[in-house]
Amino acid sequence: MEDQKDLMKIYFAPLEGVTTYIFRNAYSEIYGHVDKYFTPFITPAEKCPITPRERKEITPENNKGINLVPQILTCRSDHFIESAREIRAMGYEEVNLNLGCPSGTVCAKGKGAGFLKDTSALQSFLDDIFSYSESDGMKISIKTRLGFSDPEEFYALTDIFNAFPLSELIVHPRIRTDFYKGEIRKEYYAYALEHVKCPLVYNGNIFSVKDYEEVSGTFGSTPDPVMLGRGLVSDPDLSGKLNGSSSETDLQKLKRLHDTIYHEYQKVISPDINVLFKMRELWTYWQVLFDGKERDFKRLFKAKKYPEYEETVSRIFLTE
Repeated sequence: MEDQKDLMKIYFAPLEGVTTYIFRNAYSEIYGHVDKYFTPFITPAEKCPITPRERKEITPENNKGINLVPQILTCRSDHFIESAREIRAMGYEEVNLNLGCPSGTVCAKGKGAGFLKDTSALQSFLDDIFSYSESDGMKISIKTRLGFSDPEEFYALTDIFNAFPLSELIVHPRIRTDFYKGEIRKEYYAYALEHVKCPLVYNGNIFSVKDYEEVSGTFGSTPDPVMLGRGLVSDPDLSGKLNGSSSETDLQKLKRLHDTIYHEYQKVISPDINVLFKMRELWTYWQVLFDGKERDFKRLFKAKKYPEYEETVSRIFLTE
């Protein structure tokens, strides 16, 4: 049995509409190997720190046995604090601030990666929320990009972050205008390794063990913890592969994951097509694991009723 002390720490990045509590529970039960799960962002508004849908996502009753960190997206410190207080009352001891979302609608409101443009406002915001965190005993971590339009913005951002007691800084080494395309800017993460004072977490473009080894070779050290998002959804065995507990993707485990998520969504969503919309989104990631099934996937993405969908899924998992 693996020595738990020697295992790399794996964090599951939030993917809106994908890593729901239903997905997290199924993944945790079937695969494990994840130390922290981060929720898709909560967006507090005036007189509404957490919506009923968001509350359902983070309520401890729906996340039993999972080390969950709620993520908040806002550029208003009063909204952040109101939301964090409600989260604290639910029993959580850490929240994460999203400074990485590159969405145009998000950034246009000065949130997510859009907040990185205004370092003066960001510093004032952090003054407020860390004053709150000290009084309420709430840890705050930050997930950030290198900057909005120029990676050299990261130098000033590092100085700002170093002035506050972050529990962790999760760095995705791209700027907002990169979105998720192109090579990551590894030299800036190397700078973070040398200059960031709080615990550091690497995030970005790890879809395989080879990817991780290449990143490690660039830095001359093995990033740990590491946050995985699209790579871990695309290959749910990736966390085990990185920690040496598995060497290849187990399609039978993936079938169990699929079936568990599918049946749980059927309990809370209707009609058929709405459940199938959720499952199709997952299949946009999983289809990379299957060769020669192109015709089946065309049919799957067009299915509107459960029987057609289920028959197609059975064919996809047939490995003869």
